[in-house]
Amino acid sequence: MTDVRVAAAELPAMEMGGREEPRSLQRFDRGDFAELIGSALSAAALTWLVFSSLAWNGALGAMIVWYAVFLVMYRAVSRSIHGKLVSTDRMMTVVMVTGAAAAFVPLVMIIIFVITKGIQYLRFSFFVDTLESVGPQDSGGGAFHSIVGTLEQVGLAAAFAIPMAILTAVYLNEVKGRMAQGVRFVIDSMSGLPSIVAGLFVYSFWVVQLGKGFSGFAGSMALVVLFIPTVTRASEEMLRIVPDSLREASLAMGAPQWKTVLRVVLPTARGGLVSAAILGTARAIGETAPMVLTVLGSSALNWNVFNANQDDLPLFILKLIRSPNATQVARAWTGALVLVMLVLLLFTLARILGRGRRKAER
Repeated sequence: MTDVRVAAAELPAMEMGGREEPRSLQRFDRGDFAELIGSALSAAALTWLVFSSLAWNGALGAMIVWYAVFLVMYRAVSRSIHGKLVSTDRMMTVVMVTGAAAAFVPLVMIIIFVITKGIQYLRFSFFVDTLESVGPQDSGGGAFHSIVGTLEQVGLAAAFAIPMAILTAVYLNEVKGRMAQGVRFVIDSMSGLPSIVAGLFVYSFWVVQLGKGFSGFAGSMALVVLFIPTVTRASEEMLRIVPDSLREASLAMGAPQWKTVLRVVLPTARGGLVSAAILGTARAIGETAPMVLTVLGSSALNWNVFNANQDDLPLFILKLIRSPNATQVARAWTGALVLVMLVLLLFTLARILGRGRRKAER
C-alpha cells in the first residue's frame, strides 16, 4: 500500500488529471531573473521608440510610461510561462518592492546630501566648543552649547510626557472609563496641532503672563504638548496588539486588573512602547518653531535649563543657515548632520535596550 502511494505521488501532474504542476511562489531562480530583466529592457526600448516617434520630452513622463509598460510586459511573460497565480504574485511583488524603494530612496538621498554638506566641519572641536567667542570667518567653534540644550530640553520633555502618554494609553485601551471618548477626541485633536501653536501657548502663559522669561524649561513644556499625542496614539496601538487571551488568563487566575496591566500587558508590549517613545522623541527633537518663542537661542553654554536663554540644534541650524557667510552656512549643515546622527543614535540605543530586555525575559 505504501509503494502505491509513493508511485502515485511521483506521477507527473499532467497524468494525474491534466492539471499543471503548481510552482512555488517563493522560488525565484535565474530564469525568473531573466524574465524580469528582459521585460524591463523591452519596456525601455518600446518607451524610447514611442517618445522618439512622437518627439516627446521629459524624464519623469518617460519613467512613468516605462514602468506601466514594464508591468504589462512582465505580467504577460510571466503568465505565459508560469500561469495566472504566479504571474500575479510576481507583478505584485514588483509593485510592493518599487513602492518601498520609492519611500526609501529619498530618505537615503537626504542622508547622503546632509553628509556631503556637513562633513566639512565635523571634527572633535565641533562637539566641545561653542560660538561664544568665534567670529563669522573663523574656522573654529562648535555646537557644544546647542547639543547640551537639545539633550536637556528633549530629555526633560520626555521625562514628563512619556509616562503621561503611556498612562493615557492604558486608560484608553485597558480601563476604558467614562471619559475615554473625550480623552481620545482631545488626543486626536492635539495630534494635528501645529507646533507653532504650542510655542505660542507657552510663550503667552509662561514667558509673558507669569513673567518667567525664556528658558530651556519653557521649550520643554512646548515639546511636552507635541510629545503626548504622538506617544499616546502609538502606545495605544501597541497595547491593542497584546492578545486578549493573556489578559483573560491573568484575570482567571485571580489577579486584579491593575496587576494584569502591570505584570502582563505592559511587559508584553514593552518593545512597541519603546518604539512609541522613540517616535515621540523624533517628533520633538527637530522642532524649531516653538523653540524660537520659548528658548530664544544663545551662542554661549548654559547648563541651567530652568534659567536664561538656551540654545538647541534646530535653533543653531536656523540661525546659521540664514547667514550670508559661507562659513556659517557650512556650520549649519554640520549641525544638521549632528542632529541626524543624534536621532539615529537614540533609535539604535532604544532598539538595543529593547532587544536585550526581550532576551532576558526569555
